[in-house]
Amino acid sequence: MDVLNSLWAAVEQHPYAVLPPLVLAEGPAATVFAGSLVGAGSARFWPVLLLVVGADVAADSVLYLLGRLGTRPFFSRLLCRLGLSNERRGRLTSAVRRSLPRVIGNAKAADLAAIPSYLAAGLARVSFRRFVAWVAAFSLIRSALLLGVGVLFGHHAAEMFADPATALALTFALALAVMFANLFVRRAAGHRQLRREA
Repeated sequence: MDVLNSLWAAVEQHPYAVLPPLVLAEGPAATVFAGSLVGAGSARFWPVLLLVVGADVAADSVLYLLGRLGTRPFFSRLLCRLGLSNERRGRLTSAVRRSLPRVIGNAKAADLAAIPSYLAAGLARVSFRRFVAWVAAFSLIRSALLLGVGVLFGHHAAEMFADPATALALTFALALAVMFANLFVRRAAGHRQLRREA
């Protein structure tokens, strides 16, 4: 219990430093966890929302920039490893040129499509300003919804349990549940995509 209390104290003292790396590692779960901190009174909503959206946009921008370099041999191989195979390139780049907002919206809804979609946006030479504007808009919507779920949970957990370690453990369990649900959705969407491409 002392370890959990120490961890909770560290998170309470430095929530804004802890959140960006967590969002980069596992966006939806970390966002729900961040919302729980807000609900428990350990962080403020607006700074957390800005940090979450900023980390999300930064990660997506790196993928876009890798896509811009995708015509070079080394980066072309890297794009294949990241899910943008030669067969998918033409289809995704033309989809990005036709309807960038739709592609980004789908990518934000189902994380499985995110990496190839953002790489394709860079490969299609979509303007970076336009790309970031759409990514930020959809990221703001998704982050606000996930933070809302976390805020409600964190508020109730803080009311029910005076012990911060218990509240942290429950919050962490909720974040893990979101992470596994996200992995399940990705896997299911991936199987559907493979059947469609076969």
